[in-house]
Amino acid sequence: MEFVSVALPALGDAAGLILQPIVLGYLVLGVVMGLCIGVFPGLGGIAGLSLLLPFMFGMDPVLGLALMIGMVAVVPTSDTFASVLMGIPGSSASQATVLDGFPMAKRGEAARALSAAFASSLFGGLVGATFLTVFILVARPIVLEFRTPELLMITVFGLSMVGILAGRVALKGIAAAGLGMMIGTIGEGDSSGELRMATYDMPYLVDGLKLVIVGLGIFAIPEIVALLRQDRAIADRKPLGGGWMTGVRDWFANIWLSVRCSIIGVIVGVIPGLGGSVVDWIAYGHSVQTTKDKSKFGSGEIRGVIGPESSNNAKEGGGLVPTLLFGIPGSGSMAIFIGAIALLGSGNIEVGPSMLKNNLDITYAIVWLLALANVVGTLICIAASGGIARLTTIPFALLAPFLFMIISFAAFQSGQDLMDLVALFAIGFLGIMMRRFDWSRPAFLIGFVLSNPAETYANQAVQIAQSRFRKGFEEGIDYIFSPIVIVLIIITLLSVIIGLRQAKTIMAEGAVESGAKRAPLIFLLVVLAYLLVAFTNAAMIPDYAAADRVFPRFVSGVAIVCVVILLVQMMMRPETHALFADRETTEAEANAHGLWSTLAWFAGLLILTSLIGFILALAIFLFAFIRFRAGKSLGFAALYTAAGIAFMLFMAGLLNRDFPPGLLQSYMDLPWPLT
Repeated sequence: MEFVSVALPALGDAAGLILQPIVLGYLVLGVVMGLCIGVFPGLGGIAGLSLLLPFMFGMDPVLGLALMIGMVAVVPTSDTFASVLMGIPGSSASQATVLDGFPMAKRGEAARALSAAFASSLFGGLVGATFLTVFILVARPIVLEFRTPELLMITVFGLSMVGILAGRVALKGIAAAGLGMMIGTIGEGDSSGELRMATYDMPYLVDGLKLVIVGLGIFAIPEIVALLRQDRAIADRKPLGGGWMTGVRDWFANIWLSVRCSIIGVIVGVIPGLGGSVVDWIAYGHSVQTTKDKSKFGSGEIRGVIGPESSNNAKEGGGLVPTLLFGIPGSGSMAIFIGAIALLGSGNIEVGPSMLKNNLDITYAIVWLLALANVVGTLICIAASGGIARLTTIPFALLAPFLFMIISFAAFQSGQDLMDLVALFAIGFLGIMMRRFDWSRPAFLIGFVLSNPAETYANQAVQIAQSRFRKGFEEGIDYIFSPIVIVLIIITLLSVIIGLRQAKTIMAEGAVESGAKRAPLIFLLVVLAYLLVAFTNAAMIPDYAAADRVFPRFVSGVAIVCVVILLVQMMMRPETHALFADRETTEAEANAHGLWSTLAWFAGLLILTSLIGFILALAIFLFAFIRFRAGKSLGFAALYTAAGIAFMLFMAGLLNRDFPPGLLQSYMDLPWPLT
């Protein structure tokens, strides 16, 4: 009956919301942006959504959702270009595609591999959207029964999965999630507003760090720096060859493999934190296990492309299940997605049970948009594959300053403060170190996003439970240990046990070789020092605001225990152990430039901005970078600089935004945009 009275009208309303020319236009724009971002390794959905965050504030909810869903849905499709044409995983969810897709491209069968991948991605995306539709119908009555204890347990479950399934060393995953949560607690406390890790000597930190800065810093900057250090085009020009229809026929001949791997993708996507880091390997393993002749895998077997590509698109539908129903991000990109939804419209849309209750039409609009985005994205990928493939031949030294310019502009818009750029650089450096030493960045980001709801639910649950216990012991126990909470506790314990057994086989961000002990040990000691300072700072909160110190002390305490255990293990284990993973060892031959010399360019932009303002500093930065770092002529550097400045002025004028001022602006009354 509920389907007829509630769900069916909501589905109709959702269709009416999105079947409008302007909404479809925003969807196509999001798809195109996702294609451009997905082509470049590392710049996946997290970086793309982070760039969109500053522009979501006050935007019409349906238009904002169309833009974001268009981008999120198509990145797992477009990152196939990098995997097949370059032999470089476009994202963590396309690592397995490289094994057979790249050998096919070297044989001149790139078009066949790409078309099979696109068909598989389209099918997987539609399976994910269908599952999401059905699951919302079935789960809505149950989810509406969730109260604070149930939401707290769901949050704990999500955090436990993120930590355990974050990489080969489970303790590093838990510590990364704890570090993210502690950085998320910076600012005013949830209960009494007491300051944590922030004083009035640093007013910027009173409101805490913004999600857009953390998202861009922890993901986009490390990948830009990594590619820039290699100082080459992302890929050599390779002909796509023929065989577009052959690839589609290959997919249809293996449709049941695609069905099974799509279901695998949905199931893995539902589990918070697991998502893209392992889904392609699980699907690839299933493809190998169900094939009689296994000898061709790794040398150009089409089933090795179909399986992973079916699963990594289906996981987006699965990842939206915990995101929409409980407010628990299923992946790093879903963590950004949650933050973006809160900015839309008047800010009254909130993921979780309230969304299913008050905004069911918007919930189903997301489902419809997800399905449409997969169709539109696949069609554009096929139609524009030649042009998209040529993007990969552009030297990255020409793309890096443009990307960093956009990232800096987006970061500044989050708070309109020069300190936004300082925070971006600081978090970016942390992201570079976490990437280098194989610390899970998705675990860190999800911990950051969940820190606020976890603290809120914990405080509310304690306060309500105390009042219930005053009325009677049984009433208090019934409130804390409801049937749903008990089931969630059992599921959490089982998942932790199973996750600990499987953690050693999971590569959080690809295989990373071990290096020497010194560098990983120093980074671990720095993390420990921060956690100790955070713990001490929380302990200093006075008794009248005791509720504001409980959560950060508990989280930092757990993280400190994990780091100390890691420290002891490092003392006892040989340098070949996974504890000493160091990407500098893995990428030593590929890197043409050092880390510090590369970072010096971006540090120079930051220093110049603080002195003379962003636009003047940007002009100097772009010209110098293209002339000396990219080695282009004076004329080319001047033209590039003019185009970059013009683009920034267009964006600022369109959005009615200002640029970061410097010391110069306090002494001189300069006109816009120099002010």
